[in-house]
Amino acid sequence: MNRVAYVLVMAIGSLSLSGLAQTNGAKEQFSAIAIVNNERGSGAGTVQIEISRWSTEAERSKLVNTLLKDGPRALLDRLSDARPVGTIKTPDSLAYDLRYAHQIPGEDGGRQIVMATDRPIGFWEARNQPRTIDYPFTVIQMQLGRDGTGTGTLSYATKIRATGSTIELENFGTSPVMLTKIEARRER
Repeated sequence: MNRVAYVLVMAIGSLSLSGLAQTNGAKEQFSAIAIVNNERGSGAGTVQIEISRWSTEAERSKLVNTLLKDGPRALLDRLSDARPVGTIKTPDSLAYDLRYAHQIPGEDGGRQIVMATDRPIGFWEARNQPRTIDYPFTVIQMQLGRDGTGTGTLSYATKIRATGSTIELENFGTSPVMLTKIEARRER
């Protein structure tokens, strides 16, 4: 089992960046090419994300404080109960709710976006409790340029933990999915 840990520098996390406004105006859509290349196979497909609202500073603080004080299980419970901020889907799947979406401006006029949710758990997985059940999060990180295009990663079956003030992701037996050709569109 190949487990890879990723340190989130900007994740749920711009722990020290607190006063940045999140726009709750028009919906925003993102499309990306998802590239998978791991021991289970390789391929590419499309991922579609819609943000209907951005998480508030209060919501962000609650999630970060829950992780730091009470750990990942409490974070999962709080995230599962959070009001949806949008959806994620592929062309051949049903959309499922995103529970957290935060953006911060980049130095180049672009922005960095982090989204998180509890991942869908199917009947078989819930009943049989394989090791994958310990990896209940999905985290998406995107870096967009001023023109609304960019790249990112999608970590599907992931653990989240805090080590001091650093938030780490550990993926179950696979590398994160690489997101390329991300394009942002705002609805008016």
